Amino acid sequence: MKFKQSEKLYKRGLTNLVGAVNSPVRAFASVGGNPLFIDKAKGSQIKDVDGNKYVDLVLSYGPMILGHRNKRVEKAISKALKKGYSFGASSVGEIKLAKIVCDAFPGMDKVRFVSSGTEAVISAIRLARAHTGFSKIIKFSGCYHGHMDAMLVAAGSGLATLSIPGSAGVPDEAVKNTLIAEYNNIESVKKHLEENSDVAAVILEPVSGNMGVVKPSDAFIKELRKITKEKGVLLICDEVMTGFRSKFGGAQEVLGIEADITCLGKVIGGGFPVGAYGARNEIMQNVSPLGAMYQAGTLSGNPIAMAAGIATLTELKRQNPYDQFNAIAEKMENILLNAAKKHNVDLVVNRFGSMINPFFTKESVSNFEEAQKSDTEKFAKFFWAMIENGIFLPPSQFEAWFLSSALSDKDLERFENAVDKAMGKVALSL
Repeated sequence: MKFKQSEKLYKRGLTNLVGAVNSPVRAFASVGGNPLFIDKAKGSQIKDVDGNKYVDLVLSYGPMILGHRNKRVEKAISKALKKGYSFGASSVGEIKLAKIVCDAFPGMDKVRFVSSGTEAVISAIRLARAHTGFSKIIKFSGCYHGHMDAMLVAAGSGLATLSIPGSAGVPDEAVKNTLIAEYNNIESVKKHLEENSDVAAVILEPVSGNMGVVKPSDAFIKELRKITKEKGVLLICDEVMTGFRSKFGGAQEVLGIEADITCLGKVIGGGFPVGAYGARNEIMQNVSPLGAMYQAGTLSGNPIAMAAGIATLTELKRQNPYDQFNAIAEKMENILLNAAKKHNVDLVVNRFGSMINPFFTKESVSNFEEAQKSDTEKFAKFFWAMIENGIFLPPSQFEAWFLSSALSDKDLERFENAVDKAMGKVALSL
């Protein structure tokens, strides 16, 4: 494959864009080379500006669960566009999407739409503090909750990729109320709760996707819910990534728990900028205009985004692809492990619903520390070999891959062929 046009655009972008990108992971810092610039996409395929076609396992980092430009979603967007782009006032789409979302999450009576996952988390944490009257938040190392100051402590994904422990510009005062626990280690949570009587909430990704796919043990997640209830601490599940990806609803229900506050994004906007936070009535009544916790947004509930979200979730419910996702993910896991064994490459594969990714390591991965032991140099070689063979992956060892219902048997055959060749390239570097 040739990437001349992407290289030209990268150099051109350096003039007026920071690093020629608008999000750090897109810079390909951990895999080397210049970032690819995408021209268009349809179904399971994505095409770059050089005309190279790929099976897309990035899917805009999750939102495109139906594949790109699904006919029903595109029709709904086109219809909405003819009515106007933004009103700065209420519209019926907000009510319709709110009902779909609330009906899919037990314990969620009301929802507030915002414009990003980060904004949803900011609002959820403020809400937890308003409801409890306490200030401290417990988060888990490796779980990423957006780029708000208080959460940029021991974060995963882009920060892990760039080997940055936090972020410049975040003052000590902004993180003094953030306590860090270890994912899948309940004792680290208990210790914080024993030493601090002013904890408002514990926030986590119920299944992590930002240190790679990492699932909670049943004992950990159940005990976490139990002790937070006992202590009167709210549990915030950040389902921006996992929402609607393992079932029509949230991962928390699959795991057998119910969060006090849930954050959403990605899938519920069908590819448009949308976030949301929701909870039962007694918590949401704290939010303005019902309560004293202020939060607002000019483009919140944007009519085009609402139309895309309604159409995406309606079509997703109609298709009900979750058994299909599990079967495809299992097949992909076997393909990866068999190829690794064939080429004598150490590999572990984690998956949950329609999320999957490999770790180049011998040991199991159940937390961020274990994920960091993965061989990122091997991943970089694997990544570029997969690109050369027509599979578009996130350019980071610490990002989940996503499946869409548009994936075909032919796509999986292409994936299997690419994995075999890529593992062979990795083996040559040993």
